Amino acid sequence: MIKVLIERIRQGKRTASIEKIKAGLPDVFRGYPEIDQSKCDARCKLCVEVCPTKAIWKEGNTIRLDLGKCLFCPECEQVCPTSCIHFTKDYRLATSKREDLLIGKKEIELAKDINEKTRKIFGHSLRLRQVSAGGCNACEADVNVLGTLVFDLGRFGIQFVASPRHSDGILVTGPVTQNMKLALEKTYKAVPEPKIVIAVGSCPISGGLFAHHNEVHRGLDNIIPVDLYIPGCPPHPITILDGLLRLIGRIK
Repeated sequence: MIKVLIERIRQGKRTASIEKIKAGLPDVFRGYPEIDQSKCDARCKLCVEVCPTKAIWKEGNTIRLDLGKCLFCPECEQVCPTSCIHFTKDYRLATSKREDLLIGKKEIELAKDINEKTRKIFGHSLRLRQVSAGGCNACEADVNVLGTLVFDLGRFGIQFVASPRHSDGILVTGPVTQNMKLALEKTYKAVPEPKIVIAVGSCPISGGLFAHHNEVHRGLDNIIPVDLYIPGCPPHPITILDGLLRLIGRIK
């Protein structure tokens, strides 16, 4: 026991500030994609053709990109001969509206906090029920990481609970397969009002890589209303944390 206490003292505080987590992002991290329209050749469509989810398209000389469909793979960046598209290390990707994930003509508009009445209720204490609606466990794993010592989601008053009846909202991962649709609807209905819904990953936002499968619903907001969209495949834990804190007004 004494050895355990000594080791705990030696390790010191392990919970990191957001700035420290940001500074520790790996070199291979791919965040918000910058698009330099001035470099684009209107005749070139290599990025459009290589995108596995058809997240990129062209309107004349303008490249458009749907972050809700984007897998953040490097294919478009690697194939572009003039380096029009470049993935930065900006982890801030969460939005309040689905249309805000469409970039190219305009930059992303980051999520805003919920209305004042709801913020007073959830701003210091938010309980969420996590629903995996047919996910591959990638987004689920990055959500779970938020409970570890490094991120310590609980310090912000946010916790995951076992029952939707004890929650303030649901956090959904996965493409919402047909056999999970009813369970999702029942879970949503069981959450008392007022309640919030968070879509984490490209799958619940648009169907992701499985969007054209007959057993998959193409967007969570086709089934229940969504208050926060966090894109990625999977989104990094700090991207998820940033979105949650924006939702409750803890950061702007």
